Amino acid sequence: MEGREVTSTTNEKKERRFRRICVFCGSCTGYNSAFSDAALELGKLMVERKINLVYGGGSIGLMGLISQTVFNGGCHVLGVIPKALMSHEIAGETIGELKIVADMHQRKSEMEKHADAFIALPGGYGTMEELLEIITWSQLGIHDKPVGLLNVNGYYNNLLALFDKGVDEGFIDHSARHIVVIANTAEELIKKMEEYETVHDKVAPRQSWEVDQLLESTQSGEALRS
Repeated sequence: MEGREVTSTTNEKKERRFRRICVFCGSCTGYNSAFSDAALELGKLMVERKINLVYGGGSIGLMGLISQTVFNGGCHVLGVIPKALMSHEIAGETIGELKIVADMHQRKSEMEKHADAFIALPGGYGTMEELLEIITWSQLGIHDKPVGLLNVNGYYNNLLALFDKGVDEGFIDHSARHIVVIANTAEELIKKMEEYETVHDKVAPRQSWEVDQLLESTQSGEALRS
């Protein structure tokens, strides 16, 4: 009996394959060329594995590099961008399919809806905010998709240290600390994400959040009824 259960678990790990990954990353390239190299590496790996891209819709910075790489490789690219940011994050022609939304909340809701998993590359406040919200949604039980952090050149070391501090001080549950899958290379990260299994206690079951209703309401701009 135990042998069959172990085999079943192993098969489930092997069967996890991503069709679409949402990538959070900066609208700048940063000062270190390693950040651009990492975006290109991730984009090429997604093409090799025939994984489509969901991202923030910009055509500059790391967003531009990974979206162009995935698009040129023949995979589908879906960009989701608030109307107010179009002039700031898009230069020249748009890449792939572009969905224009009303605000930042709708942007994140749309990206979550269309993705099987999430990866954060280096970025600024916006990237970190997207990463932290998607981690929070996992903790709350809104989704159970893998959340990966590509820690290029130790860029996120201090953020990870803050997470550990949160655990030490009793603000973050130890099991929730493992929501984030961490690696230094794209290949290692995707491999770990394919093997990811939820171990943290969720605040509420997914059904209780009525996620579809939430997404539908934010798309229409209507407030949820209490």
